[in-house]
Amino acid sequence: ANIAPKHILLNPTNASPHKYQYHPTPSSQIQQALDCAKTAQQSWASSTSPSHRASILRNAADIMAQNVELLSEMETFDTGRVIRETKYDIEEGIECLNYYAGVGNSLGGNSYNLPGSSSGGGTNNLAYTLREPLGVSVGIGAWNYPLQSALWKSAPSLVFGNSMIFKPSEYTPSTALWLAQCYHEAGLPEGIFQVVLGDKKVGEELVQSNVVAKVSLTGSLDTGRKVYELASKDMKNVTMELGGKSPLIVFDDADLDNAVAGAMMGNFYSSGQVCSNGTRVFVHESILEEFVHRLVERTNKMRIGDPMDVD
Repeated sequence: ANIAPKHILLNPTNASPHKYQYHPTPSSQIQQALDCAKTAQQSWASSTSPSHRASILRNAADIMAQNVELLSEMETFDTGRVIRETKYDIEEGIECLNYYAGVGNSLGGNSYNLPGSSSGGGTNNLAYTLREPLGVSVGIGAWNYPLQSALWKSAPSLVFGNSMIFKPSEYTPSTALWLAQCYHEAGLPEGIFQVVLGDKKVGEELVQSNVVAKVSLTGSLDTGRKVYELASKDMKNVTMELGGKSPLIVFDDADLDNAVAGAMMGNFYSSGQVCSNGTRVFVHESILEEFVHRLVERTNKMRIGDPMDVD
């Protein structure tokens, strides 16, 4: 069999190799995953109630709550972000699962009484909406918030009766693989949530499959354009969260300490790895010199070191 070369994971803090390596998922296995997701989804949607699906999400949340420290370390090793931030990410992920478990118990359509038409007909016309699963969904995650990307995409998809094949970033796959095991332990049937590994070629194959009804992407603008192009060929449902780097604007009447703190947060939070980072700061010329002075002063006090260090 033709096996793709191993992908070696690196610690972004010091470029040391991760103890884990992986082979990208070959095309034959991707097709198997798609076929499995399609078959499993039909039973998942027809034979399970929203409340049952919600209970599985709550089970997964409980399992995550028992592994916060482990998951924080995994995220920090993969992304290089400080562990006090990744710990918060895990806690927010638990909230995500519990939130959509609550949504699952409130699923339903609406009904409307409509007036009769001028061409005749009764006055008691009734219209109603019916919520139905889309089918097989694909999630493509980002490298900076790996577990949150996987949860934000999978939790709503699963509770609404869909199956999902998730492709994490090739640089940060560890917690997505853990999540697949977590869902399994929580009671999720086989085939409903699967993880495939690899680069953009794997993502392209998933997006182009006629088995897939929905694609959710977190990534760059260029990647978004490519996904949109491929998905549009058979009019797939697409949701994309792309880069949105907005500037900070500081006027001459601003509270300078507060403005400097905002600039620090907007550029250095999460090691600068946030799609909404304020990567440009526009400062009124009359306060520019003092603003820069205070910014440099605070920047020089920042500690650079091991992100596993809680201090």
